[in-house]
Amino acid sequence: MNKLKHIVVIGSGFAGLSAACVLAKAGYRVTILEKNKQPGGRAGVWQQDGFRFDMGPSWYWMPDVFENFFALFGKKPSDFYELKRLDPGYRIYYGKDDLIDVPADRPELSKLFESIEPGSSIQLAEFLKQAAYKYKIGMGEYVFRPSHSITEFVDLNLIKKSLSMQLLSSMSKHVRKYFKNPKLIQLLEFPVLFLGATPQDTPAMYSMMNYADLVLGTWYPMGGMNEIVKAMVKLAEGLGVEIKLDTEVTKIEVANKQASNIITHKGNIQADMVIAGADYEHVDQHLLDEPYRNYSKKYWDSRVMSPSSLLFYIGLNKKAEGIQHHNLFFDEDFEQHAKDIYTSPQWPDKPLFYVCCASKTDNTVAPDGCENLFFLMPVAPGLADNDNIREQYFELMLGRFEAITGQSIRDAIVVKRSYALNNFKADYHSFKGNAYGLANTLTQTAFFKPAMRNKHVQNLLYTGQLTVPGPGVPPAIISGQVVAKEAMAYLNRSKKV
Repeated sequence: MNKLKHIVVIGSGFAGLSAACVLAKAGYRVTILEKNKQPGGRAGVWQQDGFRFDMGPSWYWMPDVFENFFALFGKKPSDFYELKRLDPGYRIYYGKDDLIDVPADRPELSKLFESIEPGSSIQLAEFLKQAAYKYKIGMGEYVFRPSHSITEFVDLNLIKKSLSMQLLSSMSKHVRKYFKNPKLIQLLEFPVLFLGATPQDTPAMYSMMNYADLVLGTWYPMGGMNEIVKAMVKLAEGLGVEIKLDTEVTKIEVANKQASNIITHKGNIQADMVIAGADYEHVDQHLLDEPYRNYSKKYWDSRVMSPSSLLFYIGLNKKAEGIQHHNLFFDEDFEQHAKDIYTSPQWPDKPLFYVCCASKTDNTVAPDGCENLFFLMPVAPGLADNDNIREQYFELMLGRFEAITGQSIRDAIVVKRSYALNNFKADYHSFKGNAYGLANTLTQTAFFKPAMRNKHVQNLLYTGQLTVPGPGVPPAIISGQVVAKEAMAYLNRSKKV
């Protein structure tokens, strides 16, 4: 029986939980080792004075990925949590008294585009038709490949499809081919802000994200994004997975090209297979002795990372007026902020930012009559981070929020906590304090990403946002499924030897 094979998963983020569930279902003994006191990685929860904050992801996109994952176990998301589609999906502020709400209804979306740029509803239909094709091919034929080498993609049919995916054209050129109005351009380019490059440097294939946004929709799991974590933990434990919290791995010992001994501050654990769902760079550079590392320090320093974030969790003792669940403040120059993140990394002079108000949808995340706010400003990874800088930008964001929405909330703040680069490093060993993983540039796509296999240790694999398929909650869940399949293939081969 597979029960004799012990697989240790390092990290209980979405990728680690996904891999653990798939492997446990296949009959393996699985143990997850989690550094922190709660599972979920970046999707943790912080609570204070009756307020409950999702600490990380707040957008629920690509519902099909969640449905497909739970279906592997004969389940549905609705078996664990209630999903609500947001309508409008989100609001974009371009300035005071200058905003648009992005509707969930497709005909209403066409009307919105037409009202801003006459004739653009026809362009939108063609743009989304292409985006739908890219989503179908990308999510159906690309993301489930382990991307060990280019040979996985040497297929005439796939090459033809790759050409139609517009890998060599930029997102910026692609969007401007269809639309001229700067408001519509910003609406369509905003999803790539978190992919790790400017729209000029992001392949046009990522317009598939516009399909995920505008067609598949923006959803919210009642109770918060951590409900997904709870669902996956419940599923994993029901399958026999053991989850050890507050158990940090300090070293992976290798003998005869096998990772056999996992050292934690609570003792040693023997493993037949190790899946590293923790930060890839940390595992590679700090948990392994140099002969067993996949990459050099120089390699990691040359990687282009997705942004980090400056976050504030804010509890108000009153209601905030006139805002939506998701609110994007695009009242400053989009391209300049992108350059401050990717081209000339620095704390931005005039940043864009995002405010989530989950209590507009969910009355369980704040006390009666109160509001739960989450401020997020994307910043370059690797910057200096201290309390003075954080407070400076909080004042900047708060001032613009109040001016644009026409209300004062400053005196209503009863809960406040900041979170930024230093916290990402301390809590997750996040490389350069990044929040979203590796940038999705062309030279860091598929087999150009850090490898899922360790080149020197036969039974060590990697999963999560620094390897394939990439950053984001749905890709992380898929990454766990892919690495689980690779682990089973290795164990089956080794059994025959």
